[in-house]
Amino acid sequence: MQFDEKWSFVGKKEKHCDPDEPADAQQGDNWDHVALDPEHRLVLSVVPGKRTSANARQLVQDFKERTQGRIPNLVTTDEYPVYETELLDAYGEVVIPPPTGKPGRPPQPYKVPPVALNYATVHKTRDKGRITKIDSRVIFGTVAAVTAALAASMASTAINTAFVERHNGTDRNRNGRKVRKTYCFSKDWQVPEAMTYFTMYTYNFCWPVRTLREKGPDGHWQARTPAMAAKLADHVWSLSEWLTYPAVQRE
Repeated sequence: MQFDEKWSFVGKKEKHCDPDEPADAQQGDNWDHVALDPEHRLVLSVVPGKRTSANARQLVQDFKERTQGRIPNLVTTDEYPVYETELLDAYGEVVIPPPTGKPGRPPQPYKVPPVALNYATVHKTRDKGRITKIDSRVIFGTVAAVTAALAASMASTAINTAFVERHNGTDRNRNGRKVRKTYCFSKDWQVPEAMTYFTMYTYNFCWPVRTLREKGPDGHWQARTPAMAAKLADHVWSLSEWLTYPAVQRE
């Protein structure tokens, strides 16, 4: 699993926002907090909003809920430090220290990462805007465990955030409001929020990804969406099919 944030802005650039003006609270910089499964190119969760620890927490918790609490083989992010805290809070095991028998407050319970949680970060060194060096660091787990997770991966053999970053570029092409330099930026927060959910989740079911295609029994290439790769769908959905599919299934 790869976590990342994609920048855009609403209404006006952050430098023009007034912190004392309530109307500017949802103007300026806004970020899509994204959780992407690189093996299936599947968007598991997205939280649009300000780049805050609260939104990062919501992303991690939503991802955990959608995956029914299963711990992914490997989690990678950039060096945004919030993820270390939120991953530990979401998956950590509570340790209750034994009484010391000494006067004073007893030791407080704390969390430790479970053995199965492997988390690594990517550090990029830039020179005049160009990436000149990439370093990685194992935060949770061991180097041997991370190496084993990479060996079992169908997507990559190196610690990286390349897949979620590539998806960021794809989403900018699908959603003109997110292009870095544009006259089409959103003027009202509710519209880009709705468009973010629309483009992100239709991507899963309605957007055939070239690198996911497979050869069929007849030898011809067959298009596949992320949802098909993850066995959540058996065909490429149309937008009409996706929009009219009931969000709540009734028995």
